[in-house]
Amino acid sequence: MPCNDGLNNRLLARRTTTNTKTFRVITIKNVFIYTIFGVITLNAHQMIKRELYLNQLRDFINKPFIKVITGLRRSGKSSILMLLRDELINLGIGEENIIYINFESFEFSEIDKADKLYKFVKDSIANKQRYYILFDEIQEVESWEKAVNSFLVDFNTDIYITGSNSRLLSSELATYLAGRTIAFHVYPLSFAEALQFKQSRTHETVSDIYKEFDNFLRMGGFPALHTGEYTYETAYKVVFDIYSSVILRDTVQRYNIRDVELLERVVKYVFDNVGNKFSAQNVADYFKNQHRKIDLNTVYNYLNALEGAFIIYRIPRYDVKGKEILKTQEKYFVGDQSLLYAVMGFKDRLISGVLENIVMLELKRRGYRVSVGKSDDKEIDFIGEKNEKKVYVQVAYKMTEETTIEREFKPLLEIKDHHPKYVVTMDEMWKDNMEGIRHKHIADFLLMDEF
Repeated sequence: MPCNDGLNNRLLARRTTTNTKTFRVITIKNVFIYTIFGVITLNAHQMIKRELYLNQLRDFINKPFIKVITGLRRSGKSSILMLLRDELINLGIGEENIIYINFESFEFSEIDKADKLYKFVKDSIANKQRYYILFDEIQEVESWEKAVNSFLVDFNTDIYITGSNSRLLSSELATYLAGRTIAFHVYPLSFAEALQFKQSRTHETVSDIYKEFDNFLRMGGFPALHTGEYTYETAYKVVFDIYSSVILRDTVQRYNIRDVELLERVVKYVFDNVGNKFSAQNVADYFKNQHRKIDLNTVYNYLNALEGAFIIYRIPRYDVKGKEILKTQEKYFVGDQSLLYAVMGFKDRLISGVLENIVMLELKRRGYRVSVGKSDDKEIDFIGEKNEKKVYVQVAYKMTEETTIEREFKPLLEIKDHHPKYVVTMDEMWKDNMEGIRHKHIADFLLMDEF
């Protein structure tokens, strides 16, 4: 059994108890997956680097900001934090100057309030050298932001924190740490990362990316599912457990929701309408037709709670000609397509919405601000904006009919700017471009270096 070196030597030296650590080992088809304080590894010695996020964090090492890393539970935040710890050590920083705590570990369960956290860190700092503080799932500590603010004021520190709820960046945090934070959002694996995980696990070169995409479409992007061989049935059981944990800990408990059954009905409504426009009023009307009364404020509160836990993402609509954000009929998408399958089962009729979901997540993962475009009576599935860059993307399952081709290409043909425009489908053979608009298989699109 591997031992955890994620805690620095100084913290281990402070403890008088035995140096034994507890590990949870999951065995599926003789493939061992070690969950070490929430960190998924392929074996006892290897963690796969997710360079997209490490590159972002590297730019802010030793910068005077608290680095706040958020994301859906089990999307890989803990692994990234431990990889960052390794980066710091490689830069020559002594392990005794790194304070790493995972607050989901029972070892630190007594540190549940700001004053206890402050005392623990204060007792761990032995000199005036810079200390690097890495806190995983910090939201488990009551009033943690007060302690973190004090670390900035009282000690020479560089601070990194993770959490599974957007309230980490809420108004309460802004009160104590205004102007001192920089946010990083971690998503489940991209298609490119899923291929990287498979190559690291099998030591084989991927030969058929379209076949691999079919698997990614069904399996989703939770890192744990890409560390071994899973059937879809087994994978969805794992994902349903993740979903249940998020519902309980990051929505019900954190937002004080009493009617859990009604909340889950709202989840199923959103999942069943992935990629469709709807409003809170549509949700309320649906429940009314089901002889279940729910007021608009409750719908808004539930949607906000689900969005806060990163189970869903709300994508606003943008009027291309009026150049303004519209306030009604947004689209909602899920944090990972596997959540939809785990809760609803696999449904072929949702394939177009799921493909849109994958493209939306890829745009956001690459740092684009994403909106749904409206041009007169036509819709553009996604407009992505990043600095001076802009990209337009239409998503469809397959171009089997002339009406589908016209529906997908026509809105883009009417936009006369110079920004790139794509129609993305699962067609493996038909890849014609049209007047500068590029038609690509979704697997090829997702693997592009730049859009």
